[in-house]
Amino acid sequence: MNQDTICAIATAQGGAIGSIRVSGADAIRITSRIFTPAKSGKTLADCKPYTLTFGKIHDGEEIIDEVLVSLFRAPHSYTGEDSTEITCHGSSYILQQVLQLLIKHGCRLAGPGEYTQRAFLNGKMDLSQAEAVADLIASSSAATHRLAMSQMRGGFSKELTELRNQLLHFTSLIELELDFSDHEELEFADRTELCRLADHIEGVISRLVHSFSVGNAIKNGVPVAIIGETNAGKSTLLNVLLNEDKAIVSDIHGTTRDVIEDTTSIGGITFRFIDTAGIRETNDTIESLGIERTFQKLEQAEIVLWMIDATDATSQMNQLSGQILPRLERKHLILVFNKADLLGTAHSDEVLSAASSIIPDAECIFISAKKRQNTDVLQKKLIAAANLPTITQNDVIVTNARHYEALTHALEAIGRVQQGLANNLSGDFVAQDIRECIFHLSDIAGEVTNDMVLQNIFQHFCIGK
Repeated sequence: MNQDTICAIATAQGGAIGSIRVSGADAIRITSRIFTPAKSGKTLADCKPYTLTFGKIHDGEEIIDEVLVSLFRAPHSYTGEDSTEITCHGSSYILQQVLQLLIKHGCRLAGPGEYTQRAFLNGKMDLSQAEAVADLIASSSAATHRLAMSQMRGGFSKELTELRNQLLHFTSLIELELDFSDHEELEFADRTELCRLADHIEGVISRLVHSFSVGNAIKNGVPVAIIGETNAGKSTLLNVLLNEDKAIVSDIHGTTRDVIEDTTSIGGITFRFIDTAGIRETNDTIESLGIERTFQKLEQAEIVLWMIDATDATSQMNQLSGQILPRLERKHLILVFNKADLLGTAHSDEVLSAASSIIPDAECIFISAKKRQNTDVLQKKLIAAANLPTITQNDVIVTNARHYEALTHALEAIGRVQQGLANNLSGDFVAQDIRECIFHLSDIAGEVTNDMVLQNIFQHFCIGK
């Protein structure tokens, strides 16, 4: 249990109402020093927990503001400690004055994520739930919100707990046999049943590991690379999709010399668009570096929009297909023929015919990025290409890279268990691999996490949470 009492502003600036959180053993006493209830003869310490008390914040005789104070008593609070929350007017001056008074009377300014860290240390939530708090605050779409809520409510934790309990039962049976190793006729752990249990656990862990590709796409955005020759309209399309002038648009070839990235939500799905340098032969050192980065980003993309000037489509496809197509394994390619407003119907048919001969079965669309023609259809194609499942708050999907790494190690360990059982290895070898699997699953919940890991996790939280 932490001994010092912390305080911090918990609301963003600019609102009509502001909130300051106080947590720690002296939270109520310190708040009482600067707060007087409106009801005569009443003190904050006399108030029942989970109630609001109206009164005034004062510095000596000077009244700072009329406020409401919420009271929580340990262990029934967010942090598990005695806590108060002061709701005042949203003036930055008032908020700072209240904060300074609290510090003057014994509080310490909270660090990033310290409230949630205390909640974890005091057993109010495990580490995966604590990390979900940051994801919930950062959620920018319905899908990311649902995933964060599921994890914060303990859906992921419950699944991990069930796996750990099964593994503990598993290893206890094997280790019981080891204790009676002198009696060869005794077998507490039925090998057929253990193999069945190991297969089940492997299946669950494997499902969680494979869910990371979906979870990562939902959380960080489906990566979409916009590639093509110079002056094909890549930057114009980026601006249309983002609905802002993010990239410089010019008729001069080679204007985009570096990668430009930004995210936006389309149909409830977050896409991370990557506008790349135009691909062409050049002696310009800076532009060449930009083209090199284009191919690096192409490797990271799941969806590729190959922008092609429709007025010169056959030539551009012939020139770049050798460089682009070998890099598109397991990627969804959409050929985007831009400047379609300059084409006639007959010419469009010629372009499609050329595309089918150069890139068989390619998905094609004609647009005019400049005039925003058919860009809505392109957005629908992007949603279909993302192919993300509908997410509910009951779905358990891994979105955190730390969790993914631990689960990968756990999957390797349970794989060795399966192999050991199949080869009739000694129980002590099998038990060691089971313990390793339990260790990695426990690492996710924070049961074996060291201070350095905790510091790295919580330093990315906002102050006040």
